[in-house]
Amino acid sequence: MASDHAGFRLKEKVVKWLISNRYEVRDLGCFSEESVDYPDYAHPMANAVVSGEFRYGISICGSGNGISMAANKHQGIRSAVCWNEEIGRLARAHNDANVCALPGRFLSEAEAIVIIKAFLTTPFEGGRHKRRIDKIPLKQY
Repeated sequence: MASDHAGFRLKEKVVKWLISNRYEVRDLGCFSEESVDYPDYAHPMANAVVSGEFRYGISICGSGNGISMAANKHQGIRSAVCWNEEIGRLARAHNDANVCALPGRFLSEAEAIVIIKAFLTTPFEGGRHKRRIDKIPLKQY
């Protein structure tokens, strides 16, 4: 888990829900509503996913965009901004997303939990989607 100040309150609620549902959680911050910079939290979360320490990451900032953009700078990260259940499901099924970025200023706790459940329980479909994902990493030309 990672957030900036705009995602802090929702992150705290999501962490409690994840723990109560027996998910292993590592909270990488932030730890208050004091203004911070989302890349400072996105990068450690992305590193934990890329290294294999965790299979998935969940990130939250105001819009979901900034923290997702920072995470996506890491090779091997496929961060998707998920604002509803269907987008969360498709991010996994079609894009094999490994980071669920949430727009903290636009979701209730209940909405966030529904999205996270869909994200964490949807398998990747593979097939034609795998071919497309294999084309995402930049190659040297």
